[in-house]
Amino acid sequence: MHSLPESIRQAVQSGRVPSPPQILLRLLQLVDDDGTTMTELARLVEQDPGLCTRVLTAANSSAVRRGKELQSIESCLMALGTRLVRSIATCLSVRSLFEERGSGPEVDLSDFWTHSLLVAEISRGLAVATRYPRADEAYLAGLLHDVGQLIMLSALGEPYAKVLAGCAGESSLSAMEMELLGTDHGEIGTWLADQWHLDSSFADGILFHHQPPERIVGAAQLVQVIWLAHALADCDDVPETVAEIARQMFDHIGEGELAAICAQAAQRMSMVADAIGMRPPASRERGAPHGLPRVLGSRKSASADAQTELASLIGNKALLQPLQDDLLALDTDAEVFLALREAARILFDLSHLAFLLHDTSDDRLSGRQVSGQPALFSQTRLLCEPHRSLAAAAAVSNQVRCTHAERSPTPASLLDMQFARALDSSGVLCIPMTAHGTATGVMVAGLSREQYAALSRRLPCLLNFGRIAGGSIESWQRAKQVRAQAAEETAARLLQQTRRMVHEAGNPLTIIRGYLRILDGKLPPGAEVHREIEVLTEEIERVSSIVRRMSEMPRMPAGDTSFDVGDLLREMLLLYRQPLFAARGITVQTALPTQAMDIACDRDSVKQIVLNVWKNASEALASGQGISISLTGDVLHQGRRYVELRIEDNGPGMSEAAMQAIYRPVAARLGEPRGIGLSIVGSLARRQGIPVTCRSKPGSGTVISFLLPDLDPSDNVPGQPGRAAQEKHASPDTRQE
Repeated sequence: MHSLPESIRQAVQSGRVPSPPQILLRLLQLVDDDGTTMTELARLVEQDPGLCTRVLTAANSSAVRRGKELQSIESCLMALGTRLVRSIATCLSVRSLFEERGSGPEVDLSDFWTHSLLVAEISRGLAVATRYPRADEAYLAGLLHDVGQLIMLSALGEPYAKVLAGCAGESSLSAMEMELLGTDHGEIGTWLADQWHLDSSFADGILFHHQPPERIVGAAQLVQVIWLAHALADCDDVPETVAEIARQMFDHIGEGELAAICAQAAQRMSMVADAIGMRPPASRERGAPHGLPRVLGSRKSASADAQTELASLIGNKALLQPLQDDLLALDTDAEVFLALREAARILFDLSHLAFLLHDTSDDRLSGRQVSGQPALFSQTRLLCEPHRSLAAAAAVSNQVRCTHAERSPTPASLLDMQFARALDSSGVLCIPMTAHGTATGVMVAGLSREQYAALSRRLPCLLNFGRIAGGSIESWQRAKQVRAQAAEETAARLLQQTRRMVHEAGNPLTIIRGYLRILDGKLPPGAEVHREIEVLTEEIERVSSIVRRMSEMPRMPAGDTSFDVGDLLREMLLLYRQPLFAARGITVQTALPTQAMDIACDRDSVKQIVLNVWKNASEALASGQGISISLTGDVLHQGRRYVELRIEDNGPGMSEAAMQAIYRPVAARLGEPRGIGLSIVGSLARRQGIPVTCRSKPGSGTVISFLLPDLDPSDNVPGQPGRAAQEKHASPDTRQE
């Protein structure tokens, strides 16, 4: 790059220059690399203090943390997952590019950002079509290809505004800049890329996007992609000259494919414009300048008018575009809501955020399906009538509503005051979430009067954020429905196949039962073998019953059944102590109360849960190691009383993957001692409403705790004493067997 004139360099360096996004670019590369470890990601994240802070905050939020506070970056990354970390990094790295730039000429940046977004979208499409390995890098380079214009406008002020005002179009801008200022916006943008220590090809894409085509044909691939995207963005159709240059650069790409890429990019860019209530001009007058900041005059005051607000919205939408893409790739609703919380925290400094989703069946707002927020929102079922709450008014009017607004058409209700108290704030800001013009819910943010005063000029941007949030949630819900339908169809096919297998297996079992009856009839009365034949017949009948049940759809129990869990454990120890533990030299210690401990669960399900955990422990423990089994009553959890069943061993511990099997189904791995059994345990526990916790480290043993619902509802009152004191005693059989 040519050296900048000293006067320009001083002016640019004295202005505000955005922070480098090289952390983002490197993060994108590592996330896309299957061989990347969490340790490598952690080392990268630790290089950016802002990213570190956000990762720690998000990982320790109530929606993510499941135990003690996470303090290491690596443990936080494991808790969040790479997609959510990528979203956070994108917001932090790109945000500074779109912040308001202080005093100076008053400009309309809407056409500038429309052009930049279109070039970015075309760049991404071309990168994919030409097999450039880093499509996200091409998108960012396209987005920033004209960033030098913003830097010069910020640093030079009125002198550069006069250059823009006298320019007939972007094609002549570089020549005017060189003549009047001794440099152009391409060199300024490249200087910024150098300050960020970006790859030279990234900087070259910014520097050479105005070069003549004969020089671009021999350039590096990213430079060619950005040049071609810029050339296509300036045309309504694909000119033959541009198509010919594209064929020279990329043999396999034709005019039809270029047109399709441009059409898709224009559609995505139009979605951005629609989201903020603005459409780019359908056609331009020949010779009219486009893609440039439009000078409106000198800035009159600190308050921005509608044009400046519109330009700010486009910048913020450009910021949110990568976040929107990442939201669509998240796996669970908890991840989607957490990503939105972090985006609100980063973009608008809204640290306390809750969600109410719109139930179209009864036209109510409810937070019941959203975890990680105050209980008040889970209990709320709010009719969408404006007088009931600011949240309902926001959903109906599709406008932001706030308790601190001076001329609010809807006064705050008692429920709004409760929302504010639940969010530990003096007021609430209600942001409607919409998709395709239909309400999907409302974001309720807690904020102070001072915060609202700072945000009041950004209400259109908040509406834009709500539209993106609503669209992301609606897309995720639609994808969830498709997955559920596919799972249902798969289950139906599996059931049909199972029924055929059951029919085929039933025939030999029937024959065996018949032969046993014949054999029993031929034996003399009083023969001892009659008892063995009876046991065989009972076991074959049990197998037949199991096989028959395989052809039935699993059903939830009709209602809670009650039994003494202490008696169940004693019965199971009589049956399984010897084969599972004593025969392997494993010691067993018990602490079971003498009083009855009745629970409201299905007996067979609890029996299956305990048996699977015992079998896993038996297979993992070595001779000389031990297992401890205890019951504790009157355990209060979220307002309900439980009986805690605690199973602890001092064995080799479990891997992270094995522990995750309790909470979500996973495929069993060869050599994994505990996997499929714990997956069954987790499924049965969820059906019975049994909270499960698991703590384990390789080499340090394992503790699994089950909270079994107490039978007596009268005990579910905080402060009421339990039925019976716990009289624990050690089992007389605590020796190594």
